Amino acid sequence: GPWPAILHPAPLSHGSGLYALAILRKGGVQVVPQSGGFDEAEMGDLVRAWPGAVFFAAPTILRRLRVAGVDLSAMKAAIYGGAPMPVAEVRAFLKAYGPKLAQLYGQGEAPMTITALTAEQLGRGDTRVWEAAGYAQDGVRIRLGPDGEVEVHGDIVCAGYWRDPAATEAAFAGGWLKTGDVGRIDAGGLLTLVDRAKDLIISGGYNIYPREIEEVLAAHPGVAEVSVVGRDDPEFGETVVAYVVPGPGGTDEAELDAACLARLARYKRPRIYRFVEDLPRNAYGKVLKTELRARERG
Repeated sequence: GPWPAILHPAPLSHGSGLYALAILRKGGVQVVPQSGGFDEAEMGDLVRAWPGAVFFAAPTILRRLRVAGVDLSAMKAAIYGGAPMPVAEVRAFLKAYGPKLAQLYGQGEAPMTITALTAEQLGRGDTRVWEAAGYAQDGVRIRLGPDGEVEVHGDIVCAGYWRDPAATEAAFAGGWLKTGDVGRIDAGGLLTLVDRAKDLIISGGYNIYPREIEEVLAAHPGVAEVSVVGRDDPEFGETVVAYVVPGPGGTDEAELDAACLARLARYKRPRIYRFVEDLPRNAYGKVLKTELRARERG
């Protein structure tokens, strides 16, 4: 039957706008918030006004709804994408709202979507699934290149970059899109992203993926949000820097260092912590690591 509605707290120029087409085909209603953006109280009102609605959002929006205690009991599902959601946050959202969380992984060159996880799959409580980007969608093939880079083939892959044959040849050789994401695929076809290749930190000859550190720090009760980047270091090549938005209870460097030492190899732990009020983001809610790296070059 027809889906009642999709709410659009996220920009229509991103995933929410592509979802509009699927909902339209189902005979559903497009609901654009009067504020023209995201507001916690307004979202609560809209979910109550449109029971059974779905919406797409970046993880940061879902986190803000949960922390504010917004009643989302009337929604069908919240679908997230655009950035990984820390396992600790997936767990907290499911605990607050039940199995009403779905996930998508795609990018501009292969939109909506390369892999996905359904509400049922995320609702089973399997940590391995919570860490993952999901299973390849119908008509999509995924594989790993020589360096673990995720490559994609299928009708969702675009033809190339506008008037840039050199970049097109580099990224789309043989019809397979090189995503720039490093991942692993298990025997059942479940893709887990390790990190963006360009975010890799090489310190003292060791490869360090920021996302692994971010997962550990995000699980700490004193951390609201975190982003990890590399800083040039004359001795080690790069050193690990963690930008931390403290939670209500607060935290300190010693606590976070102990958490990292308990769960990570010593060489992976941050050497510098920077406590900040918020993280720089683009209009879609993605953390701008390029800006954080630029701050470190200062």
